[in-house]
Amino acid sequence: MLRTSCRLSVNPARRVGASSACLVSRQIYNLPKHTPVTVTCCRSLHSTPKYSSASAVLKPSSPENSPTSAVSSHDHDLPVSRIDERKVIVGFPSGEWCRYHHIWLRDHCRCSECFHPVTKQRLVNTFDIPHDVKPVKVESKTEGLEVTWPSAQPHTSLYPWSWLRYNSYDPPLPREQGTEKILWGSKIAQSPPTVSYSEVMEQDDQGLFKWLSNIDKFGFSFVSGVPPTTEATEALVRRIGFIRETQYGRFWDFTSDLAKGDTAYTTLALGAHTDNTYFTDPCGLQLFHLLSHTEGTGGSTLLVDGFYVASLLKELHPTAYEILSRVGVPTHAAGEPGSLYTPTPQGAYPVLRHAKGELAQVRWNNDDRSVMNGLAPSELEEWYDAVRLWNKFLTSADSEYWVQLSAGTAVVVDNHRVLHGRSGFTGKRRMCGAYVGVDEYRSKLAVLQEKFAPDPVSQETASFATVHGRSLWNPAL
Repeated sequence: MLRTSCRLSVNPARRVGASSACLVSRQIYNLPKHTPVTVTCCRSLHSTPKYSSASAVLKPSSPENSPTSAVSSHDHDLPVSRIDERKVIVGFPSGEWCRYHHIWLRDHCRCSECFHPVTKQRLVNTFDIPHDVKPVKVESKTEGLEVTWPSAQPHTSLYPWSWLRYNSYDPPLPREQGTEKILWGSKIAQSPPTVSYSEVMEQDDQGLFKWLSNIDKFGFSFVSGVPPTTEATEALVRRIGFIRETQYGRFWDFTSDLAKGDTAYTTLALGAHTDNTYFTDPCGLQLFHLLSHTEGTGGSTLLVDGFYVASLLKELHPTAYEILSRVGVPTHAAGEPGSLYTPTPQGAYPVLRHAKGELAQVRWNNDDRSVMNGLAPSELEEWYDAVRLWNKFLTSADSEYWVQLSAGTAVVVDNHRVLHGRSGFTGKRRMCGAYVGVDEYRSKLAVLQEKFAPDPVSQETASFATVHGRSLWNPAL
């Protein structure tokens, strides 16, 4: 969901279910003694029933009491379930119902024979599952749907209700929204997201979670009170993850001496842009820390929320938005004799990249753009018109957030969302910083969310399905 800042838009384990195949125990997982395992009798998880009656939602298709047609729910306060020819049908207390293919259920069994509890990797061979596999029996349990499969040795699987709802697909049920994105313009200057260095460096990780949550929500965050040294700044970056090395090095400490073949190493003004457009996978985060600026003026930092600008363009000029979402832009980095970077495949990546119908990445640096030689003659002028509108919105007073950085304040930007730039300057300006890969950033954020703000599925299954610090049913798995 997108919103603007102005509201624009171990004891011996007990059994989990009736199946010995789904026990969460040190014995059946053959875990080393030091491996942390959380085990609980699932029947004691809820002092009061979690589900109301769903008997009116789902009726058996025929009165026979055969395994394939009977509604299976000994407890009227549970969802009801039955076996169809190709699917298991589940009726939830809310009045919603879903179908799950037999092969899909069998493929997603999380018992110790089918899923390694420590490595969280599949053990079942998907291709050994018969394409027409069909359960012998289904039963609604407090802890989830229990499914018994035909095999030489009886095999039983248990699927938590919250996990089935989250992963529903026929039909898909609404999921709880993730982090709300706050879109912003120049007025973010009134209250920019900020955390302190001391908070971030605390070993309890709460300050680190606050920092990364700011970035996730706003696309950037300041860190105040940073000691003005390269050592302290690098330690700050490494709180997120390992540093991504590029042709500019691992951790940068630079001035305007053109030590590298890039205009960042000059005193020139830089328009709003994202970095690494010439990489197949641009960096995820970029951190800057101004260590000193002497004998001169200027050098203000520019930040622009690309998602905010894109939302305006989409609303006011939908044709231009569509063109920038479709037409790939060739790019390059060629200032160093020893390197020549172009993304693979060249010219394949548009300014606006989408995933599942939502804007996922802004990728724009007009200075690094190569020859636009892949456009049809009928599209060429349309593309220039679209990118002219894009630039107009990027450079409007409403979009631009200017701030004069000083020693002790670092800023981190989401390079897939927030564009940055600077004004020209005089004097000697010393800057340090680094890149962090998007996967490292997202991994650290996911781990901290798991710790401080767990999703409903992990939260509900943690008591009986946590092995090696993570629920077997974590939605990311």
